[in-house]
Amino acid sequence: MGNGSGVAVLEVGGSHVTAAVVDPAGWRVELVERAKLDSRTTAERIVAQLGRAAEQLPLKSGLVLALPGPFDYESGVAWYRGVEKFDSLYGHDLGASLRELLKLERILFVNDAEAFSIGEWTAGELRGADRCVGVTIGTGVGTAFLADGRVVRTGDTVPPGGELYRTEYRDRPLEDWISGRAILAAYVERVGEQDGIGVKEIADAARSGSTVAREVLVDAFTVLADALTPWLERFGVTRVVLGGAISGAFDLVEDVFAFDVTATDDTEHSALIGAAARFVRD
Repeated sequence: MGNGSGVAVLEVGGSHVTAAVVDPAGWRVELVERAKLDSRTTAERIVAQLGRAAEQLPLKSGLVLALPGPFDYESGVAWYRGVEKFDSLYGHDLGASLRELLKLERILFVNDAEAFSIGEWTAGELRGADRCVGVTIGTGVGTAFLADGRVVRTGDTVPPGGELYRTEYRDRPLEDWISGRAILAAYVERVGEQDGIGVKEIADAARSGSTVAREVLVDAFTVLADALTPWLERFGVTRVVLGGAISGAFDLVEDVFAFDVTATDDTEHSALIGAAARFVRD
């Protein structure tokens, strides 16, 4: 892959930043670095960390970043508050800061769930699907409804902004039922406090025969299936793919879904491809 042919991509999470070059000719991903990211430090330090990651990439054509919301992707202004990551960026024009730091004209920001979904449509589980949905499950729930590979955020066939997390289930926010913290809270309520346990450990316990662990996961994913189903019917979805940290439990819960759904092998890989695809298409 020549330096001139690749798209420079940063995939940004609460605790890491992945720098990669994606070749649009075959959507091959060349990982340059996956580094720890301190998202709880000052805005200046967060910008510096992102800058250091980006400086390792060929930036001749610009840079695209896939990152979680709440974020104004058009203007490049962050609106994180009370999400335990990036709080110092609240109201910060990240686009202006990075353009100045890196001496770049073109920087594109993409929602991480949308990047993942576009990546799956471009080179993954959603290839060939006219109307499909990507869902990421981790600290929260991210969704993207795609029509011919383009994200649909408006209209009465998708949830508000195309974001399922903005809906409620039994008069409570959806993420009170299906998210890392919701699954952990439900498990702790049943078995008591456990040190160092997360959803991965709960899934491992379920595979080892824990009925409680399996029930907690099945309950959470049943809510996701119930919440998604009416929107799938309205939008005319033919295929769904799950990603994010918690999608690793899919083998334990796939029976709760009455629609065509799979889980990705590599969420980050898909997000890098999707971000590059958006950059090339825009």
